[in-house]
Amino acid sequence: MAAVQVQTQPKPSPRWGFGAFLLVEAVLLTTAAVVSVLLGAPAEGESLPIRHVLIGTITPTVVATLLALFITVVRGNGPFRDLSLELRWDDVKTGLRFGALGLVITIAGVAVWTQVVGEDDAQSAIGALVADQPLSLYAALTVFFYLWLVGPICEEIIFRGLLWSSIERLQWRTERWGRFAAFMISTAVFAVSHLEPLRTTLLLVIAIPIGLARLVTGRLLASIIAHQVNNFFPALAILLTALGMLEA
Repeated sequence: MAAVQVQTQPKPSPRWGFGAFLLVEAVLLTTAAVVSVLLGAPAEGESLPIRHVLIGTITPTVVATLLALFITVVRGNGPFRDLSLELRWDDVKTGLRFGALGLVITIAGVAVWTQVVGEDDAQSAIGALVADQPLSLYAALTVFFYLWLVGPICEEIIFRGLLWSSIERLQWRTERWGRFAAFMISTAVFAVSHLEPLRTTLLLVIAIPIGLARLVTGRLLASIIAHQVNNFFPALAILLTALGMLEA
């Protein structure tokens, strides 16, 4: 008896595009503004409380990421298919390699950039906000795990997930050019969207190895791992400084 072949219907194309990324970015900025108003400004001559720094930094990014995932569920095939988020050991290894490359580039880039703009202006926004404030162990661990693990996941879902996939699906002449365009545009937008004008060039350089991990594998996990590796030492430096094990 001949075997019966079951034909599976291909999943429909996602019903979201570049507009989804613009919506997510608008929600991120709006959430940041609303949270800032709700928390209120510090008194004159006082620093922004560390609790406000953490809430104001983490909340908008997490809300925007959840919206991005929600969009892929209700108007697409879910994040694993739409954002090329597959769990592959090969992608982990590729991400580690590009992350290590990114660390070398980051260290060299920060050293050069510090000489150009000065040590204070070379700091990241969150690094500058927590630099002169005593951190409790809880706050220091929150900053560490957010910068190292959670932040990179959120940013990669938004930029090299949602944005990258929407650019790739445009009608390019070839699939290869579509991937390269996604790499270039997402790298530039990633750097600019941090809203740190003095560090935009540095962020652009730092973002290249992370984007290459996504470009080489065609999947999101590699760029997430590369981003996390790249963020590990800066996050660790903040943690050790807060614990008094490293001079500020």
